[in-house]
Amino acid sequence: MPRPTPVPKTSLLIIGGAEDKVGKATILRRFVRLAGGRAAKIVVIPTASSIPDEVVGAYSEVFTRLGARDIATVDPANRLASGDPALIAELDRATGVFLTGGNQLKLSQIVVGTPLGDAIERAHARGAVIAGTSAGASIMSQFMISLGDEGVTPRQRSSQLTAGLALLPGVIVDQHFDQRSRYGRLMSLVAGSPSLLGMGIDEDTAAEITDGTQLTVVGSGAVFVMDARQAITDAHEARRDAPLLVTGAVVHSLPSGATFDLHTASLTGFVEKHPDRVVRRAQQKPQDGASTPAASHP
Repeated sequence: MPRPTPVPKTSLLIIGGAEDKVGKATILRRFVRLAGGRAAKIVVIPTASSIPDEVVGAYSEVFTRLGARDIATVDPANRLASGDPALIAELDRATGVFLTGGNQLKLSQIVVGTPLGDAIERAHARGAVIAGTSAGASIMSQFMISLGDEGVTPRQRSSQLTAGLALLPGVIVDQHFDQRSRYGRLMSLVAGSPSLLGMGIDEDTAAEITDGTQLTVVGSGAVFVMDARQAITDAHEARRDAPLLVTGAVVHSLPSGATFDLHTASLTGFVEKHPDRVVRRAQQKPQDGASTPAASHP
């Protein structure tokens, strides 16, 4: 009896923008490794950028330094050009696809729902790593943030959603999260659509997602996951620009090394960064009937 064909693991690397390109380049190094290292066939899509030639040059230089040898560019000028068979062929051979930053609304208008968008989905399904930074991160969502006010307080109708590539269904992705104070706009969106998780990603930070559910944080910042499925909100009746009532939402702040299950919205592991505190805690054995004292914090 023939063995069943193994289902390839899917892999996304969703980057909050401004990732390190000149130092250790931890996130981009991870992308090249996931794409196959020296055997990688990388396609850069700079369509969101207003300076595509410069962006392609910068990323090609980094990927080459990190060991990749086969790097191609796919940059359709308009929606019609996204059906070009030559561009589709490049994606059909890719082991890694990298969508750069820029204007995510432009990226949505030119790529989503075209043969090029379909080719990105096929690449993802067969196991190629799909990475995106800034605008390229937002487009991973099924419902993508294309416009929105910044600030900490969630407000009614402060943001706009547009169709994305739907590589990560059930999640709204925001980027430059801490640096541009985007907590409020993401919270307002999940309050209005509580069946969706919100994911805010800091700069120089990435959410590596395997098989659509297993998230691992990479980089120097944090990934925030907002879960409003049990929240109470007045989003359905608040006036335009009014501060929203949102109570009972759960917010997870996940630093580098933390792992998280998007299906159950629960932490699955983390890296202990203060082993000296663990030792002290283990050494403090309580007497019978006493509780364990908390570890001191210097």
